[in-house]
Amino acid sequence: MKQTIHRIQFRDSRKTFPLKSESVDLVLTSPPYPMIEMWDELFFGFSKEIQENFPTDPNLSYERIHIELDKVWKESFRVLKNGGFLVINIGDATRNTSAGFQIYMNHARILQGCNSIGFQSLPGILWRKQTNSPNKFMGSGMLPAGAYVTLEHEHILIFRKSNKRKFVTKAEQFARAQSAFFWEERNLWFTDLWDFKGKKQSLNPLTGRDRSAAYPLELANRIILMYSLKGDVVLDPFWGTGTTTLAAIGNCRNSIGFDLNPGLFQTHFENLSSLGESLNRIVEKRKRDHDLFVQTRQNEGKPLLHFNQNLQTPVVTKQEKFLNLEKIIGLLRNSDEEIVVEYSPLIQTSQLESVPVIQP
Repeated sequence: MKQTIHRIQFRDSRKTFPLKSESVDLVLTSPPYPMIEMWDELFFGFSKEIQENFPTDPNLSYERIHIELDKVWKESFRVLKNGGFLVINIGDATRNTSAGFQIYMNHARILQGCNSIGFQSLPGILWRKQTNSPNKFMGSGMLPAGAYVTLEHEHILIFRKSNKRKFVTKAEQFARAQSAFFWEERNLWFTDLWDFKGKKQSLNPLTGRDRSAAYPLELANRIILMYSLKGDVVLDPFWGTGTTTLAAIGNCRNSIGFDLNPGLFQTHFENLSSLGESLNRIVEKRKRDHDLFVQTRQNEGKPLLHFNQNLQTPVVTKQEKFLNLEKIIGLLRNSDEEIVVEYSPLIQTSQLESVPVIQP
């Protein structure tokens, strides 16, 4: 029976992480966005200089905010294993300040900062967020030479520490084979443009925070499946509403989260039984979506040359033959800051093929 552990620590992520060096496989997070007004109070608390300089020199305050965030990326580099990934969801910001109306390119500043730390930049993703706003522009209405286009996308920045991860032992190769994704998922996910709805930015005011830098569960699910293996450790230094932890639980990864606000954990992880049911439905949908893909492909007369014994389904490639899906069978809150999750295979099978050596 597989088991994962999920820990939440309420602390300032700018300080040294209480983790050993090279102990984390994936860092997935979305920090507060510099120069977005709803985060001013938080950033002003980072240092007196940020708040004092903002009215007269907002560009200097902007840089000082990113210098504070650089501390988080430096610690992320330290705790990541060689070959591990740092994935950051960040939006740029438009704002009218004493320096005039302009865009603040948060994604470019983070790219610069992470590269200087030692990360390797990999091709990133543009996440096109659907908006309910009827206005597609700001500024001078219907008159030319004065309007500004509306930002409707965010960046998913992808960094790697050192070179490719190696899978040497049989246990590593087995975990990699079982962590494969479907051929049709690969074709959908590994593109540079994603298009799905964002997450509503609202929280229970009783937790002491009105907003979070939350991304939707679909985004976290994709990133975790693309850049980690089952049993890996996933860290989110800006835990917020816990979306990274939810995705880690649902996909059989361990997770660690840091956040300043202890009230968020109780708010979003109150009903563990219903949480497990909801996450299991997502896993079941992956299987149903694949079944539909198989049916469509067979109707079109296209080949499915391999068979996955674990899931009792045809697949397109040899690499999918040992893919397995797990369902949650138990969630236990060990303490106020830890959850233990147990799993069993989504489909029980008695005859399983041995797993081959898969070269990285």
